[in-house]
Amino acid sequence: MTEQQTDLKPVDTGRRTAVAFTVLWWVLAIGVLVFVGVHAKLGANEARIANPQPSEEAWRAVEGLPNWAPMCNIWTLVMMIVGGAAFVYGWRKHPRHPYLLLVLAGTALPWLDPQADWVSYSVFSPDLWHFPVDWPWVSVSPLVEPFVCIAYASVLIVPAFVAIPLLRKLQGRRPLDSFVWRHPLITLSAITFVIGFALDAVVEIVCISKRVYAYSQVPEFGSIFVGQYNQFPLLWESGLATSMMIAASIMVYRDDTGRTQAEKLAQRVRLLPTRPALASFLVMFMALSLSYLAVYGGGFLFIRAAKLSTSVACPWPFPETKVYDPQGFYEKAGHPGPFFEGKWNTWLSGQPDGRPTLDGPVGAGRCGPGRD
Repeated sequence: MTEQQTDLKPVDTGRRTAVAFTVLWWVLAIGVLVFVGVHAKLGANEARIANPQPSEEAWRAVEGLPNWAPMCNIWTLVMMIVGGAAFVYGWRKHPRHPYLLLVLAGTALPWLDPQADWVSYSVFSPDLWHFPVDWPWVSVSPLVEPFVCIAYASVLIVPAFVAIPLLRKLQGRRPLDSFVWRHPLITLSAITFVIGFALDAVVEIVCISKRVYAYSQVPEFGSIFVGQYNQFPLLWESGLATSMMIAASIMVYRDDTGRTQAEKLAQRVRLLPTRPALASFLVMFMALSLSYLAVYGGGFLFIRAAKLSTSVACPWPFPETKVYDPQGFYEKAGHPGPFFEGKWNTWLSGQPDGRPTLDGPVGAGRCGPGRD
């Protein structure tokens, strides 16, 4: 069976399955919209993050800087509607197709996003629609956990859809004993890394420059725009983020048997043998989650615990909120505060006694009054 035949081969074209799934999708979509309408928050009105008296100087520091957060709220809504409709259409045409299962797995991945925000010092604008900050699952995030995280799949899995055709093209130009044929998964990983690194860098640099979110602390080495409000840990963030993209590419790669790697793994461990599509989805979800936790999370956790992220973003991009300063670097840089340390600020952050505080008056520093 040829690759062209297997890549888009429908597994089940039953009319009842397609109709049932369409109904289920719209029920879930309406449920999500109702949930958002009831629970969505906007602005820094919650006591845990709100700056009770933001100074005029703090507001002047960000005056004139772009703020695309309100536009992202509209984009999130459009993405949910258009993306959902496209998914339903694709499912009706090609039910249980591996690419569609990957979309589902990527969309479910934000269950780990609060932890990812915490470990990488990602602070999101309170002008984004967000969950209540005191909910246990999302309260780990430094500031807010935005609803826009549901669209992360559009960045995490897109490289897979580009890298696999590129691999096929490379293989078509090489003899069967060449590296790209003998080691297709290694080659695919390398292609995905290049595409994913570039895509993540472009998307994130644009977003942080428009104050959709910021990296409050970054390592000086491997970062760009160091010390500015739009500083970005290019080497670390864009490099580690490709771990999920590579996992996605590998999971949907079909070998010469016509089966994806997710299908083969599910069969090898005998996971739900009577539900192959569900088993493949679970394997994809676990692979993405493991790469998120072990590679991305593990890499940034080491950086955090070792206190290597010493450069703070000045000016603090969201003056209506308290300054997230879990390790005291903002205070050392002369910022007047008010500060808050957030959660998980003891041994996980490499400081058993929690956030250190300075004795005596705070020096002028790089982030002091008049220096934002």
